Amino acid sequence: MMKPFLYLSILFLALSSCSKNTDDEQLTPPPTMYFPANNSTTWQTQSAASLGFNQNAIQSLKDFLVQKNTKSFMILVNGRIVMEEYFDGHTSATTWEWNSAGKTLVAATTGIAQQEGFLQINNPVAAYLGTSWTNMPLEKENLITVKNLLSMTSGIDDSKQLVIKSNLNYVADAGTRWAYGNVFQRLINVTSEATNQNFETYFNTKLKDKIGMDGFWNFGAIFTIYHSTTRSMARFGLLALNNGKWNAEQILNESFFKECVSSSQNINPSYGYLWWLNGKTTFMVPSEQSVFQGALVPNAPQDMYAAMGANDQRIYVIPSKKMVVVRMGNASNIANPNFAVSGFDDALWEKINAVID
Repeated sequence: MMKPFLYLSILFLALSSCSKNTDDEQLTPPPTMYFPANNSTTWQTQSAASLGFNQNAIQSLKDFLVQKNTKSFMILVNGRIVMEEYFDGHTSATTWEWNSAGKTLVAATTGIAQQEGFLQINNPVAAYLGTSWTNMPLEKENLITVKNLLSMTSGIDDSKQLVIKSNLNYVADAGTRWAYGNVFQRLINVTSEATNQNFETYFNTKLKDKIGMDGFWNFGAIFTIYHSTTRSMARFGLLALNNGKWNAEQILNESFFKECVSSSQNINPSYGYLWWLNGKTTFMVPSEQSVFQGALVPNAPQDMYAAMGANDQRIYVIPSKKMVVVRMGNASNIANPNFAVSGFDDALWEKINAVID
């Protein structure tokens, strides 16, 4: 008679223990996401110690950043600043170029124009720019959609940087070849024509001002580059961490943003809509048609997506860690200043992992 009673008693105690642990977990609220005010320089911070970071590894990270010609570096967790470092005379008020990391701003602005009904990314580019905007046969030009520009699959010759009609020549049918090139700039023209507004005016109203960014566009003869402070770069990273939402406002449609950070085609699965994606089985890099095996940045979290620009301008977004990492500066390798998925990203993440893991 005692055995069943003993068994039930043990079971009751076990269930009670499980219930208590569950209650304890429920009583600990998840960390809240923080957004800095748009009209203030105040930004909440959180100590590395409170997050369980390895403080002994922070100096090694800083030394690496200095060795690699870094100007500024930030880590946000749940929107709060955990690290903010400036080097070589750079300050929180200094503007710096995003280079190709700014492509992600163009993708976001295009997405906003679509959600406001001005354009559809599945429409031909010619619907907004008119026919003969390229130097391609008309039947080939008509294959190019706005989505092809977002995904770098226009089929246009990528060997020439200057985006003028005579350089926009046919190489392959749209959607059949991935090639990284400056023709993405035509998205600026598409958005401007579709909205009947100056692109920068539309960008400022619909994106920049809504998240409290500073900065400006430089529409150069060859390159279109955004310049801002490091904190403004981090603000955009925080918007990306929250799938296009800023505080209580969904600035960029969540479904479109998730398209931006998902494989946009199967030729280079590590590329979305002007965003680079980690954790895929293969990747390609600019100026090459080679396919490389493995993840883009093996040392980085697999769910990371990134805005990447020449001279190693970076916004890394890691949803699993509620983290944004920003790096601005000169090229980490002066002998190889152009954009490439290089050893810098992997070496940097080795240092970051030593701090955060």
